[in-house]
Amino acid sequence: MPALFFVLGFPLLGGAVLAVTGHRDFARNVNVAFSLATFVAACVLTAQVVADGPMFVWDKQFFIDPLNVFLVALTTFVGLTTAIFSRPYMRVEQDRGKMTPPRMRLYHGMYQLFSFTMLLALTTNNLGILWVAMEAATLTTVMLVSVYRTAASLEAAWKYFILCGVGIAQALLGTVLLYMAAEKVLGPHGATLLWTSLDAIKTQLDPAIVTLAFAFLFIGYGAKVGMVPLHSWLPDAHAEGPTPVSAVLSGLLLNVAMYAVLRCKVLTDGALQSPLAGQLMMGFGLLSVVVAAFFLSRQKDVKRMFSYSSIEHMGLITFAFGMGGPVANFAGLLHMTVHSLIKSAIFYAVGHATQKAGTQIMSEIRGLIKVNPTVGWGLMLGVMAILGMPPFGVFASEFLILTTAMREQPWATPFLFLALGVAFASMLVRVLPMVFGETSLKPLAHPPALLPVFIHLGLGLVLGLYIPPYLNTWYVQAARMLGG
Repeated sequence: MPALFFVLGFPLLGGAVLAVTGHRDFARNVNVAFSLATFVAACVLTAQVVADGPMFVWDKQFFIDPLNVFLVALTTFVGLTTAIFSRPYMRVEQDRGKMTPPRMRLYHGMYQLFSFTMLLALTTNNLGILWVAMEAATLTTVMLVSVYRTAASLEAAWKYFILCGVGIAQALLGTVLLYMAAEKVLGPHGATLLWTSLDAIKTQLDPAIVTLAFAFLFIGYGAKVGMVPLHSWLPDAHAEGPTPVSAVLSGLLLNVAMYAVLRCKVLTDGALQSPLAGQLMMGFGLLSVVVAAFFLSRQKDVKRMFSYSSIEHMGLITFAFGMGGPVANFAGLLHMTVHSLIKSAIFYAVGHATQKAGTQIMSEIRGLIKVNPTVGWGLMLGVMAILGMPPFGVFASEFLILTTAMREQPWATPFLFLALGVAFASMLVRVLPMVFGETSLKPLAHPPALLPVFIHLGLGLVLGLYIPPYLNTWYVQAARMLGG
């Protein structure tokens, strides 16, 4: 209980403190300090779960198990490294006049509240609180995306708010339907919306109601995952918001939305005793992979290109969980981890590169390897990693997904290979000139924070070569819980 209290309390307190002091020079350090405190509390919580197993907190309203505790650890870690990256990045943005003191206060306060909403969504056992947390995450993200107050950023924020707002409304309807199905079995009391209570009686739930509920929940939370055709908010939000926001959107928010879908899938599989939920996830996952790969090839803005890469990878993860089974679920969890680490590292490198060039248009960014070799190599290695080159962890997870698809869903394998091939060629042909081309760019006034880039890339490399036993145990236990 104390560890979870601090995991949720630190970012909530940080949001309150930085809402008042976020414009001060020391606010960047305070933001890092609160993120570090949250990460340490998450490590303590993780150690408790490893030692004692799944636990209930606060009258069963919160539930920590191997599935969500590893996502809590990942979320707080990437939140910490992004806060470290944003220190020099936002200082440059402030020096250039893009961030005024009120905007800095808004950015820092919303960053901590955004972390709080994601951790609340991950740890709650109540599907109603899960919905509230996802809605709150939408609102805080709108504030972060629109922080520059340009016409394009305001348009992107409104587009995000409307599309995800409609999606969240669908998820609310799905939650109400799930409550209606549970009430017939459990009766009208507080446990009706607790996921653990629903999981215990899932085979007794009305299949017709649960089918309809999952359809709405999948549409609602799938919109926040960025699945095609509900994806159009994601490229705009990435392109127009600050780069640290792009990093946490791709690295964290998409994972939390996927977690919500997975919790609902477990209940649906038990109620229907059929693969309907998995088939829906495979279909929309495959569609997302293929569509995103071809849209990726048409992009000129570097952040938009990597946002379509995020859609592609979330589609691949959705497809893996749709297949189900111990291997595919293990591969999906591994891919969630390495995608979060590698994609956020790429956005860190891209953030410094675009600040150097003063533009996000790829044809105008050249010669990063000469201007700043660490930025250039960070971007190049990150791109090679996210494209699935061995020995990075993305290769290991994609290999498991593809080989499982060959065995269990052979019809989908050609589409997966085609999409991955198109993405590989499209991304590589654009990034190589950015890194190795001729340039006249000058260094930034402030040294970039490149330590997070190489920490993330190093972890991605390690996970491709060796998965530590405790992490492997998490994945195996979580994969078993997801069933399929």
